Amino acid sequence: MRRAFALSGVARQAERPVRCIACLAFVGLMGAAFWAGAVYIGETFMRMAGSGF
Repeated sequence: MRRAFALSGVARQAERPVRCIACLAFVGLMGAAFWAGAVYIGETFMRMAGSGF
């Protein structure tokens, strides 16, 4: 490989979309986990309030 290609980033250009998709998937997974936890905690509080503490 010529040095000019390695320095300009042309050789690593195919890796970039994969990282972007992986990052979006990770953010989506973390968002789903956050809301699942929020629903679980809310449901627990509502169950405790319904039984009279």
